[in-house]
Amino acid sequence: MDLTLTILGLICMLTGIAGSVLPVLPGPPISWVGLLLLHLTKAVTLSWWFLGITLVIAVGITVLDYFIPAMGTKKFGGSKAGMWGTTIGLVVGIIAPIPLGILIGPFLGAFIGELFNKADSKTALRAAFGSFLGFLTGTFMKFVVTVVLLVLFIVKMWEFRAGLFSF
Repeated sequence: MDLTLTILGLICMLTGIAGSVLPVLPGPPISWVGLLLLHLTKAVTLSWWFLGITLVIAVGITVLDYFIPAMGTKKFGGSKAGMWGTTIGLVVGIIAPIPLGILIGPFLGAFIGELFNKADSKTALRAAFGSFLGFLTGTFMKFVVTVVLLVLFIVKMWEFRAGLFSF
């Protein structure tokens, strides 16, 4: 059973890394489930503090990822209309069956939101660029967190393996 849980945990880790880039999958929480599965084995035990802290980080980064594009819009001179447009565009981009919808959605949403707010096209384009940078920032943060969780998974497995062969 330990081998099955470990393999499922590793699959969750790799799926989490893919989910940090793909908008359909919540990458960090899936990676955290991999740590939980590792903890459920008899061979490797992780402290509840470790699991709790990594869970808070995984969920926090996932939630923050929905707000960062809107914050990027504001940072680049966008208004509340642009921030709302970014958020709506992000949701539409996730749902819409268009290629690169997750990239195009927030950008177009911010641009259209700013145009509705009577901004000139230059200001609207600048706010849309801020939204795009915010999206890239969020994706990068999720990727880093999932890779760190994978490294922790491997380290804990390595510690267990080293303990097996010590004389």
